[in-house]
Amino acid sequence: MSFKPEPMKVFPNFFSSKEEVLDDIKKLDLWPSVYVSDRMEELPPHWHDVDNCGYVMEGKSYVINEKNEKIPLNPGDKLYIPAGAIHAEGKVEEKMIYIVGISEPANLMEKLTLLDPKESPLNKLK
Repeated sequence: MSFKPEPMKVFPNFFSSKEEVLDDIKKLDLWPSVYVSDRMEELPPHWHDVDNCGYVMEGKSYVINEKNEKIPLNPGDKLYIPAGAIHAEGKVEEKMIYIVGISEPANLMEKLTLLDPKESPLNKLK
């Protein structure tokens, strides 16, 4: 199932257990991985060429949307990031643990390359 081309969304308090996350990933036909983010500075705006969802299991931070607005992230939140959606991970001051589902069976870090926002296919939809 492909996601509809649209901006990134955050769904606060979307889940309360790992089982709910895995059920959602299965429903969306995604391939799950665990991602651990240690302390890091804010990333630049970018997009990815795969649909993905991130489920915050542990830690707090924020994500920046295409309007440059900071949206808080807390355990239980879901990030919905269609391919082409411009976003940026915020500064991480404590370890974050995510379950991330991507739309194809591949190495997570290879597929989540930071691509130039000017080249996002969503720009053509405006």
